[in-house]
Amino acid sequence: MKKGVIVQYKRFFISAGIVALALGIWSFSDDLFQISKNLEVFASLYKEVNINYVDDINSAKFLKTGADAMLDGLDPYTEFVPESEIEDYKLHYVSTQYGGIGASVFSRNNKVYVSSVFEGFPAQKADIRPGDQVLKINDITLDGKNSDQVSQLLKGSKGAVVKLVLKRDNEDKPVEKDLARDEIKQPNVSYYGMVDGNMGYIKLDRFLENSAQEVTDALIAVKKNNPNGIILDLRSNGGGILQEAVKIVNLFVQKDIEVVSQKGKVKEKNYTYKTVAAPLAADIPLVVLVNSRSASASEIVAGALQDLDRAIIIGQRSYGKGLVQQTFPLPYNSLVKITIAKYYVPSGRCIQEIDYAHRKEDGTVVKVADSLLHEFKTRNGRSVYDGSGIYPDIFVKPETYANITQALVGKLFLFDYATKYRLSHPKIADARSFVLTDAEYEDFVKYLADKNYTYNTTSEKVLTALKTEATKEKQFDQIQTEYEALKARMANSKKNDLQLHKAEIKQTLENEIVGRYYFDKGRYETNFKYDNVLAQAVKTMQDKNQLSAILKGDGAYKVIGKPVLAAVADKEKKADAKEKNDQ
Repeated sequence: MKKGVIVQYKRFFISAGIVALALGIWSFSDDLFQISKNLEVFASLYKEVNINYVDDINSAKFLKTGADAMLDGLDPYTEFVPESEIEDYKLHYVSTQYGGIGASVFSRNNKVYVSSVFEGFPAQKADIRPGDQVLKINDITLDGKNSDQVSQLLKGSKGAVVKLVLKRDNEDKPVEKDLARDEIKQPNVSYYGMVDGNMGYIKLDRFLENSAQEVTDALIAVKKNNPNGIILDLRSNGGGILQEAVKIVNLFVQKDIEVVSQKGKVKEKNYTYKTVAAPLAADIPLVVLVNSRSASASEIVAGALQDLDRAIIIGQRSYGKGLVQQTFPLPYNSLVKITIAKYYVPSGRCIQEIDYAHRKEDGTVVKVADSLLHEFKTRNGRSVYDGSGIYPDIFVKPETYANITQALVGKLFLFDYATKYRLSHPKIADARSFVLTDAEYEDFVKYLADKNYTYNTTSEKVLTALKTEATKEKQFDQIQTEYEALKARMANSKKNDLQLHKAEIKQTLENEIVGRYYFDKGRYETNFKYDNVLAQAVKTMQDKNQLSAILKGDGAYKVIGKPVLAAVADKEKKADAKEKNDQ
């Protein structure tokens, strides 16, 4: 090992010794002694392995692996971020801005293709399309490069020119494009506008920087149409910045109302967040849409509005993340994100579902048992429960897709057909009215004639398991004739799946096709006519009696959560079983 490296280790251990000495002088408590002791053990372990291990060690990777393993025993949200990953961290958790061309890519069979382009940015303006194969970027051939490596080549300083060489199916020669990178800002609000029943609709995807301002701007825009109600869609919103959630709640409730409080071990970090301004829409009927992937800040908004009896929650039970994280700077431009508290919505409940503090002996985590849930009250006296996410006032069964639809999506046949369709159809109807005709669907079926989209149905998986068990028990010979006959009948039945599941395959294909012409906005609009949760939201707000009954806690709407969880779970199981039998 080089002399300079050894000197660095000596300095490291002198510093560690000084820290340990300072800790010892400061206090003789057992906790601080254990901290000092363990720091010294860790530092010594790190040094000895680096100096003596037979092969060269990537010290940075070695430390990252150790830190990840150490923090993994706490929860998934406490993490170490080295300097090399800071920019990616900021893009994912803080800001949505970067320099690029406004396109995403994916890899398939060692080739790179454009998967989507963002409206209004350089790629779309230069007529780069999903399905285009990217051959070169700035004269760099992409052979062997994965999508992450290609994404890094596309990103860079604003204004810098990016030269692309593309291959498009209907072009004999490669297509060359010169684009100037722009500041790409992915909006937090991906869509807003009016839907059926003259309802204002706002789709919020994340709670990063300026998300509250984006919701404010969207709300001002839809209010100009004198909406009969507002639908705030938080489905699949994984959360983000807590303060942004508080500001969004403030748009709908009066000033000086408690929205959320956080409580942890460090008393100085305990804090109660209240609304600070007059609301923008205090009296307009409000529905919030959630699903099992609505988490964290999404649950603060949904939970606070539910506890204050300000909004109707519709959809499925939310994820159940009631933890608050804060970042702390570390040496050499690294940082650590630590769970510092649990948060509590106005009724006093914490909706954290997984108990990370009490793991099983094998290290696995457990959910809070239904028997341990506690009852809380909303402003109007409705019963709500902690420890299980935000349970909707009106439950709507989540949409599921048949195995064949999943296979066609996963094998990219819907994507490829949409690429083919775009080449032969320069224009289509607007997104809300576009419908794939029966003749066009039959053309898609013909397109699949020579394609391999094999998949296993649930019944086939059960049949395979039967063969496995029967073989183990040496009984398969006795049932082989019946087994083969049943297998053949199932295979023949699968031939009808393209027609049996035509409606959902058409819906998915329409969404992919419309995205080629009208981008993400078009995808939302074409899907409105198929969205059962959205339809329920419109229906609920149109029924003033039901709306009032829910918010007042009349009858069946007095209790939200625990008493109906088992009944709903049983209903879901029965529905799933029926659907599997149908398939």
